[in-house]
Amino acid sequence: MQRNHHAKLSVAPMMDWTDRHCRYFHRAMTARAMLYTEMVTALAVIHGPRDRLLGYDLAEHPVALQLGGSDPAELAQAVRLAAPWGYDEINLNVGCPSDRVQSGAFGAVLMLQPALVAACVAAMQDASPVPVTVKCRIGVDDQVPEDVLPAFLEMLRGVGVGHVIIHARKAWLQGLSPKENREIPPLDYPLVLRMKREFPDLTISINGGVATLDQARGLLAQGLDGVMIGRAAYHDPGATLIGADTLWGDPPGRDAFGVIEAMQPYIAAHLAQGGKLHQITRHMLGLFAGRPGARGWRRVLSEQAVRDGAGLQVLDAALAQVQPD
Repeated sequence: MQRNHHAKLSVAPMMDWTDRHCRYFHRAMTARAMLYTEMVTALAVIHGPRDRLLGYDLAEHPVALQLGGSDPAELAQAVRLAAPWGYDEINLNVGCPSDRVQSGAFGAVLMLQPALVAACVAAMQDASPVPVTVKCRIGVDDQVPEDVLPAFLEMLRGVGVGHVIIHARKAWLQGLSPKENREIPPLDYPLVLRMKREFPDLTISINGGVATLDQARGLLAQGLDGVMIGRAAYHDPGATLIGADTLWGDPPGRDAFGVIEAMQPYIAAHLAQGGKLHQITRHMLGLFAGRPGARGWRRVLSEQAVRDGAGLQVLDAALAQVQPD
């Protein structure tokens, strides 16, 4: 199976967060990491405003589209409709535990229906010009991950999936909120590492609890093919994405101030098209986390970027709060 060299580091699909502006911002920090869209349901692609749901800037490549659904025919149709947008990968969500996703019989609940997952993936592959990958949990509810996960990976390999992203926690479909499902079930990194040893031909990425680039580097050193970072990439991108290209042996790239400079033409173009400043800067609040002036940076952006007519001068005022290195 062909290796995905971008899998070494990726930013997780996160609802209401990883929109096209967030992804462009993340791309300003790393040329190499794979970026994922927010989850889009197959029915939304079929019936919704595709330009808005699927559009992105070419600078975002490599970028993957994550789909949610449980009907093979609907998923295949969504893949065909999305093909003209030229995503580098299509990913099936088999890990989200939210009530809304469960009510649609997809996401983590699909861990209980491996045969349906196989049918969905096979239909998506038949319709897709690019690789189809799967993001899953180690199990749900009373499943025993040590039994369930190997069988699930064996099934995915059997239908031709080459890359699986494993959130190293169980999901509890009842009794825990989506936020609690990201924090309360214990992480089981050793199980995911064992899966890589048992399935050496699969590209296996780990997700869950990774907060720094050094932590990602350590997991890769233990034999995993990739690390997917979620909330930390959003709240503290400097600790996770700035310098990330060194994982591939490339130079570290821009520092935080260089990222702001790189974002200005994009922001100016967005404003010129009638967009609002806060639609972009809301994703940038964590850029200076942990350094002197970070609170002032967040305060200026939070208070002023939402005002009518807010422009690049607000970004300059926020940046003036931050002490240079």
